[in-house]
Amino acid sequence: MADTPLKNPHRTRIKICGLTREADVDAAVQAGADAIGFVLYEKSPRAVSLARAVELAQRLPVFVTPVLLLVNQDTPNLIALRADSMPASGQFGSYLLQFHGDESPAHCAAAGMPFMRAARIPLGGEAGFDLVKFSEDYHAAQAILVDAHVEGYGGGGKTFDWTALPWSHPTINASSRIVLSGGLSPANVGEAIDRVRPWAVDVSSGVELDAPQGGTQKGLKSPEKINQFIAAVRRADELLSKS
Repeated sequence: MADTPLKNPHRTRIKICGLTREADVDAAVQAGADAIGFVLYEKSPRAVSLARAVELAQRLPVFVTPVLLLVNQDTPNLIALRADSMPASGQFGSYLLQFHGDESPAHCAAAGMPFMRAARIPLGGEAGFDLVKFSEDYHAAQAILVDAHVEGYGGGGKTFDWTALPWSHPTINASSRIVLSGGLSPANVGEAIDRVRPWAVDVSSGVELDAPQGGTQKGLKSPEKINQFIAAVRRADELLSKS
């Protein structure tokens, strides 16, 4: 008897962002992450230099994608990130740029590299954000990453209303183009996947070590939380496959 095909064979991809240490890169890869994000925005508490990002990316096996998060970089700096001008760096031949600031479509294209564009969704005003137009404007992006609009350009641990946006609209096409971010954690990522059905999810603060005074130790990841997060994503995928 032939195997019954899955009703929803989609596997949600997983990006772990804001890594700064070798041990955390290794833990994310071992747990099954599909992409690793390095923050090049110098004002971020999770920032690393380009040289450090290259060094950490050398630890990535093939098919685990390094992603460079940028915020309002000027055009000369963008051009310097082109593959033909990058230092020798192992797997860095297939990296992605993630524009997380106020970059225009033309600005994003200036690097001449594959990129994702972050849509920063205003908290409390989600329904007024035109994600359809945003997706049309950035049609050249490999994906649209949706994040909560917080001070500091991401990593704030805040969620937005997942029910307020038209995920099934053909221009948005969540299941093949949306990377869902913003306050995700092992506790809520399953619900997020069920509501949005994104191509991928992105987590940073939700897998960081707890800080003694509350909050998280920014840039320092917890292997236990990473494993919990990825396990929660896989459980959500399994439930969807049976629905």
